[in-house]
Amino acid sequence: MKTLSRTTLHMTGSKRTALDMARGRIVLISAIFVISFIIVAGRALDVAVIQGTWGQGQETRTSLLEHKNEKTATVRHDIVDRHGVILARSLKTASLYADPKIITHPETVAKDLTAIFKDMSYGDTLKKLQEDKRFVWIKRNLTPDEQYKILYLGHPGLSFQEEERRVYPQGELAAHVVGITNVDGGGLSGIEASFNKYLGQGTSPLALTLDMRLQHVLKREISYAMTKHRAIGGAGLIMDVRNGEILAAVSLPDFDPNLSGDVKDVKRFNRLTLGVYEPGSTFKLFTTAAYLEKNKNGLGDKFDATQPLVFGRFKINDYHAEDRLMNVAEIFMHSSNIGSALMGHKVGTKDFKDLLSDLGLMTAPDIEIAEISAPLIPQNWGDINTATAAFGHGIAVSPVQLVSAAASVMNGGIKVKPTFILNRDIENKRGIRVVSPETAHHIRQLMRLVVTDGTGSKADVVGYHVGGKTGTAEKNTRGGYDKNRLVSSFLGVFPSESPQYALYIMIDEPKPTKDTYGYATGGWVAAPAVRKTIESMVAILGMEPQEPKDDLKGSLARYVPPKEKINMQKVSHETE
Repeated sequence: MKTLSRTTLHMTGSKRTALDMARGRIVLISAIFVISFIIVAGRALDVAVIQGTWGQGQETRTSLLEHKNEKTATVRHDIVDRHGVILARSLKTASLYADPKIITHPETVAKDLTAIFKDMSYGDTLKKLQEDKRFVWIKRNLTPDEQYKILYLGHPGLSFQEEERRVYPQGELAAHVVGITNVDGGGLSGIEASFNKYLGQGTSPLALTLDMRLQHVLKREISYAMTKHRAIGGAGLIMDVRNGEILAAVSLPDFDPNLSGDVKDVKRFNRLTLGVYEPGSTFKLFTTAAYLEKNKNGLGDKFDATQPLVFGRFKINDYHAEDRLMNVAEIFMHSSNIGSALMGHKVGTKDFKDLLSDLGLMTAPDIEIAEISAPLIPQNWGDINTATAAFGHGIAVSPVQLVSAAASVMNGGIKVKPTFILNRDIENKRGIRVVSPETAHHIRQLMRLVVTDGTGSKADVVGYHVGGKTGTAEKNTRGGYDKNRLVSSFLGVFPSESPQYALYIMIDEPKPTKDTYGYATGGWVAAPAVRKTIESMVAILGMEPQEPKDDLKGSLARYVPPKEKINMQKVSHETE
């Protein structure tokens, strides 16, 4: 065997030591590189995915996660009218947010954003883009065109979140009833608020009793009357007297719920349910009903309307004085305040209040929207309050209450509950009786007489036997009444023999015109609007005209003498 020299062995060992050291250094460097890569990758993941997508901190991440889950879990259902016309629907939209941490040129981004969104200020936008956060909302519910323009900018740090936007295809047409939602889809008013849970969790669209065809007609006629008489507001209602379904409900001025953020409070105010007004002579319907309930054969009972009534410092006069003895039928037909006050006195305070209470006129109405007001009634109700309430003064109710109470009398005496929600499957429960069928029949006769021979002649529609009652009330301002500020109204029903529909139109502070001969009363202002509404309504619903025979007036002939005989009575009274 060959033996290696000491020198050779030494050289071989030195080479192996150097190689081992080199290998160790490579392994160490590789390990450091791998560890560094893992740290950098982990940080990048945290910035780009965890923080960049979900926002800054656990609080922001949690809130956004909940927001996403809420948006994907439920879709807010439609609101439709009785024929399926869409009144409210939720659409998918994009909302813009920013991550200020990765926006390098906030001034440029703010300038570009405010060029696209004209309603945003440069200063507020720049402030948002410099906040110490990973998530700030910039603009909610963008249009497709707005989203395209943002994408075209290509700024890092701007991203989109899919949300729902509530849209109202009918615009202002039923805004007060349908209501509005906030930016997150929560109901704020009207049906949107009252049925917020159902709309978010229900299984089908929510159908209302409204008929958009009738809604359009009613709004058109109220708008025309307001314009013609330079009024500050108006309201109207069409109700099915058989079941309380509200077919049309208008409050003017109104607003576009698609632009609700810019709406003034005066336009949000619902005059139908929130507004309470002294009803004037339309209230005589209930006074007369109360009298006939207590005096079954009282249509011919006479009252002295020759002189004003004096209660202490109060004096009750007639607007159109007949200056003679009048029976109940004539008092109603000529709308005598004096006669109605005397009838109220005969009924008595307790019985009168009991009937008003049965009709739902003493408490807030029970209806499906929250924007309601309770009636204003005398705190200490005495005989003078009964006398004034008998002709519609000293008490204030909302239009929806007035029409509901009138429908309960005109339909045969069965109380109806007003409703905005359509129920096709279950028959409405039969309400309690509030007046006798005989009293209800006489009231319908008298209302027809008002249109044929009394103050409501301008509401008549040939072939449909319209009945009604005019109402004119001076506004109570600072404890006194202003004769130049009126609330003029007309309450109508048709067909009178077997009523189906009640209509009410109220015009707030109308001004007289030349063709109304200086009058701004219910008969001149509201009655023509009711007539035009009925003319369109019967065409829309396909209602055939009735036979010319009208037995309601004929059966009252013995209570209403001819005009010639009335003039002779006046002369005889003056001679005496």
